[in-house]
Amino acid sequence: MKKFLMACAAGAALLAGQASAQESEPRFGTFGFDVEGMDRSVQPGDDFNRFANGAWLETTELPSDRSRYGVFTMLAEEAEVNVRAIIDEAAAEKAAPGSNSQLVGDLFASWMNADAIEARGLEPVQPYLAEIAAVETHEDAAALFATIHHQAPFSVAVWADPADPTMNALRLFQGGLGMGNRDYYLEDTERFQAYREAYVDYINTVFELAGLEVSDSAAEDILAFETEIAAAHWTRERSRQATETYNVMTVSELDALAPAFNFPEGMAALGLDVDELIVMQPSAIEGTAAAFEAADIETIRNWLAFHFIDDRSSWLPAAFDEASFDFFGRTLRGQAEQRSRDRRGVQLVGGALGHAVGQIYVQRHFPPEAKAQMDALVQDLIVAFRGRLEQLEWMDDETRAQALLKLSTFEPRIGYPEIWDEYDGLEIAADDYFGNRMRMAEFNWAETLEDLSEPVDPREWGWPPQIVNASYNPLQNQITFPAGILQAPFFDMNADPAMNFGAIGGVIGHEIGHGFDDQGRRYDAEGRLRDWWTEETNSRFVERSNGLAAQYDGFCPIDEMCVNGRLSMGENIGDLGGLQMAYTAWRAYVDEHYGGQAPVIDGFTGDQRFFLAWAQVWRNLYTDDALRAQLVNGPHSPPRYRINGVVRNLDAWYEAFGITEEHELYLPPEQRVRIW
Repeated sequence: MKKFLMACAAGAALLAGQASAQESEPRFGTFGFDVEGMDRSVQPGDDFNRFANGAWLETTELPSDRSRYGVFTMLAEEAEVNVRAIIDEAAAEKAAPGSNSQLVGDLFASWMNADAIEARGLEPVQPYLAEIAAVETHEDAAALFATIHHQAPFSVAVWADPADPTMNALRLFQGGLGMGNRDYYLEDTERFQAYREAYVDYINTVFELAGLEVSDSAAEDILAFETEIAAAHWTRERSRQATETYNVMTVSELDALAPAFNFPEGMAALGLDVDELIVMQPSAIEGTAAAFEAADIETIRNWLAFHFIDDRSSWLPAAFDEASFDFFGRTLRGQAEQRSRDRRGVQLVGGALGHAVGQIYVQRHFPPEAKAQMDALVQDLIVAFRGRLEQLEWMDDETRAQALLKLSTFEPRIGYPEIWDEYDGLEIAADDYFGNRMRMAEFNWAETLEDLSEPVDPREWGWPPQIVNASYNPLQNQITFPAGILQAPFFDMNADPAMNFGAIGGVIGHEIGHGFDDQGRRYDAEGRLRDWWTEETNSRFVERSNGLAAQYDGFCPIDEMCVNGRLSMGENIGDLGGLQMAYTAWRAYVDEHYGGQAPVIDGFTGDQRFFLAWAQVWRNLYTDDALRAQLVNGPHSPPRYRINGVVRNLDAWYEAFGITEEHELYLPPEQRVRIW
């Protein structure tokens, strides 16, 4: 992938100018916490989430253009305001063709010109619909699957090879479901049946808007076809199993597994020149091919036509965009209104050309002092976890040595990448949104082919720096904290230290913990998929992680739907271990800076402030449908359990708030899960 090195000296000079503009007071409250958002009528031991956030939950109105709202959303919207300013400046420039400013300004302009999109109508899709209409056999359909613009009942991607993480490898995934997850097709409850009925209505609406002549049963036939595919799909919890999804096959073996897809010719047509690849869910590919082969060709043609239009609904006249939102937004997520067009445009540009705007975003909104503090916090967390590993009673010395080696090779990446994506050769026109999106798809596919032919570059970032998120990459043993998340209340340079340890410290620990969760632990210090655990220590880990899964299986927030403790296990282990690491680092900080006793602020002890910080960053509102989608799709538990489900396992929380067996969240010491 084309990259260029960041001009660090120039960037540092620009950033240094921001230091004087930093506020001297915490953003929230007197010490970094929104005390007004608490509900002190609730005992912390009965519902710590409501104790910390209850007033906020009661008084905050879920925005009509959101299906969920919380700290992540708030910061993302603030980042959008900053990105919009960058976009507007780019649009005002008379920038050279192909420059970042030209690409950014013209992509946004083409999206905002809704009148031009309306005027073109369905003209841009007609050549592609004609290709679909010409499909007469399953072989013809398989040939369309092998193009970058048509839907296929599978997908491919290029990632590092778990056997040799220095090299890229091709991966093949299950796919083909318009509603995304198999549960939407197979779950036999009234609400999921209603989802399926609405999906059929949506398919019919698309055909009607497009003026396509199809049989009366076309939409039902598409649902039936996708239901067959769904039955073959692996569950989400199985698909996250690192060892089960590492299945290396030659192209000829794949062809024998799913001959109806004609993978040898299809891969050649796509430019995928490989002898072997990683097939993530082999039986799903086999079952999907069987469903494809058994379906009549009219259903396949209709399926291709529907998905071609559906995938591009926002590129087309407003009626298509509105119909898509009505189903995917209003029905599946419970979102009352679609976001404004300009906000959606900012999100589009910030994702598609994220590094182009990200370079300026970092210069303006991420001061070097923030990076320095984060570097120190990360090191504090690593030191804390090292100490815990060295004293972990259930881990034998052989496994411990490998765990410590892995921890020593962790690479923290903070704020922004060392190198930035380039967009050389990408053509964006201010008056051709549909064409822009098609050219972007072609550009991205060319980048994918280039990646496949080259070694892994560990300096690359898949995310732009303005995103509000964090990640762990087991194949490179990297933890990444973009500038977007390094804001209050996650990270506030002016807040009480307990707040930063409990908030961003917990997030840092969470990402470190992913390297040692039920799947991350399967990768060694070099990122290779390898079993470095002794049998005895492995069994002890499994016993503890199973106990945590059982706890989360018991959390049922809606319509008798419960958290899937297996699907969410990695994130739950990350939360539990991460907050434990952060607390250990916090206590070391207290010993060093406060002589073992942190000051009381506004009536809260240091330890209380630490746990309140964790609760504050996970405050969240959901629609019922969005919560249902969260339970189905995972892998994160609903935010209330990222608070209550974690703290009830930590002895320090009991001590901080005087929790006893009389409180609802109380767990006897022998039932508290202790992993890391």
